[in-house]
Amino acid sequence: MEVIGYFLLGIAAAAWIGAVIFGFIKIMPAGILGLAALLGIGILFIKVLKDRLSNKEDDYYENNIKD
Repeated sequence: MEVIGYFLLGIAAAAWIGAVIFGFIKIMPAGILGLAALLGIGILFIKVLKDRLSNKEDDYYENNIKD
């Protein structure tokens, strides 16, 4: 059930982002600023995700240190 919920949330998020991008393209001269901002946020999100997945120290503390 949890996987289905995450899957549906992922679909909704993808549809929302698609609608935002389509809206920015529709108002094109001013929409370039919005597309640039959305691209910047996406790049930073990917960087944070990559840093977290490749950090061995965080993995060690997550697995071995108890609260």
